[in-house]
Amino acid sequence: MHDLPMTASAIDRDGPARSEPGLLETLLADPATRVLDLVGDRAALEPDRTLALRAPRPGDADGLLLYLGRLDGTAHLAVCRPTPPGTPVPREERLDAAPFASLREVAADLPAAQATLFATALGLANWHVRHPRCPRCGEPTDVAQAGWVRRCPHDGAEQYPRTDPAVIMAVTDDRDRLLLARNVGWPEGRFSVLAGFLEPGETIAGAVAREVGEEVGVSVTDVRFVADQPWPFPASLMLGCTARATTTELTCQPDEIAEARWFTREDFRRELLDGYVRAAGRLSISGRLIEGWLGQRLDEVSGEGERLPG
Repeated sequence: MHDLPMTASAIDRDGPARSEPGLLETLLADPATRVLDLVGDRAALEPDRTLALRAPRPGDADGLLLYLGRLDGTAHLAVCRPTPPGTPVPREERLDAAPFASLREVAADLPAAQATLFATALGLANWHVRHPRCPRCGEPTDVAQAGWVRRCPHDGAEQYPRTDPAVIMAVTDDRDRLLLARNVGWPEGRFSVLAGFLEPGETIAGAVAREVGEEVGVSVTDVRFVADQPWPFPASLMLGCTARATTTELTCQPDEIAEARWFTREDFRRELLDGYVRAAGRLSISGRLIEGWLGQRLDEVSGEGERLPG
């Protein structure tokens, strides 16, 4: 899990500076400041597919400005221009020397700190789009503290970015088989580990046990935390765990799970090579949990066809 995308800690989030008067104006006036352009859920890229981080330009203050913190001592901002989901990429972006791409497309290949910058900007931008009004009185709110607060001018209430914790778990039985499932709405053959959101008053272990029980009717014990990963689609923190099943009979929750199966390593490799099973990519912690059980990278399995039994 050491190279799990979007988990780099090299960024100084510089929280105390967010409340400094005139911070954004000062940073926009400094040519050393680096700016990330975010249009909808897409960021600008260099030809080598790294983030196109540029100097401030006139007009940047017209967009939603977010202070992302400092990387190697340099301040980084995001300029966000929301677009509705599914909006075609404008012609000028398609022709620009810096193409645009979504975080899902590039996070696994970006330098670690850049993937975290992108994830932070996208998570904040998603929050602003979804929370434009005060939940107390319904009035439109103003952006404050360099993009990290929305403040109601009517009643003074402050709203802060929210993150929804979710558990995601690799469940194995006493034969070391892995439990994988296909969600309703997923195409045939797409399998992953189970996941679900924590509920109020619930522990991580409690959420793992509840979700597995609700979705496939299996009881688990020995829940262990493995790693976590920001998942700004739109605003989650994935808490990766392992657990051991004490029962193995599967009863799928009909409105959530289309099918679920126990896989041996041999069956999983064979069906992955045959194309029947499609597993998660290496962007998400789900793929890494599967790799931890499998004992190898998923993208390396395709070279093993002649060595697998059957």
